Amino acid sequence: MSIIEKAVEKLNSTAIDHRPVHPHGESGTVSDAGHDGLEQTRLVGRDQSPVSKSSIAPNVYKPVDIEISFEDLAERGMVTPDSPRSPIAEEYRSIKRPLLTNIEGKGAVVLRHPNLIMVTSALQGEGKTFSAINLAMSIAMEQDKTVLLVDADIAKASAARLLGVPDSSPGLIDVLEDDNVYIGDVILHTNIPNLRIVPAGRMHDRPTELLASQSMYKVVEELAERYADRVVIFDSPPLLLTNEAQVVASLVGQIVFVIAAEQTSQRAVSEALDMLDEEVMVGMILNKTKHTFTNKYGYGYGYGYGYGNTRETN
Repeated sequence: MSIIEKAVEKLNSTAIDHRPVHPHGESGTVSDAGHDGLEQTRLVGRDQSPVSKSSIAPNVYKPVDIEISFEDLAERGMVTPDSPRSPIAEEYRSIKRPLLTNIEGKGAVVLRHPNLIMVTSALQGEGKTFSAINLAMSIAMEQDKTVLLVDADIAKASAARLLGVPDSSPGLIDVLEDDNVYIGDVILHTNIPNLRIVPAGRMHDRPTELLASQSMYKVVEELAERYADRVVIFDSPPLLLTNEAQVVASLVGQIVFVIAAEQTSQRAVSEALDMLDEEVMVGMILNKTKHTFTNKYGYGYGYGYGYGNTRETN
């Protein structure tokens, strides 16, 4: 039995307990008492003013902030809207379907915030950013879904960079650190109507504490509930290299775990999976698999329960 099969079997055997998960802040645990009366995060700027849970505002057209080059993405072998029948597009149609099924409440269990999806891996170089972008592109091609791609890999910010976002763009960290910056100020609209981007923002020496703060919890709650059709994808750091990934994992409803075939060790996969909460829904992509009948590389996908160009500090 392969390591992936063992991991799926282990995850499938785990009892599900879908209690709300509250992250630990810098000063300790976050109280449950403030959840029902949670002060709503202000969303201003490009993403407009706040809305109540009972009055979800419709998505409207906004000026384009980032022109994504489809040609550049195609050269990298990635999903693009102008090649919807390419082999890579077909691969990600299969990968996204279980995730969308869970979002629609038609999966095996009911999840809290199933529209919040984290893409991660055990170590660097396994293709998690490649997978996060492709997944975002594929879901953005759905007729009834909008996608917000959040670059939560603060040290690298490679997802936003690959899509043409300058490193100097304000983003998530700026929102968490500055009370006068709101998430709506940093959401970038792209030339793909159903795709938005939140950059990582500026470098910070305490990103884990910021991601584990009450401010992050409020931002995530607002992103999850602001639009009924929105899917939020977090490109996360590798689990075994930083503490930030575990913080993000505590906030989402689904996790896509990327494993590089013939590269990721069994020990790394086991250690990374052990770091995830047992009640989280985990989908696993076996990346860089070689199809013997075509001699080409592709992807495998399993489902169960259960670093490169580092940026310089400005």
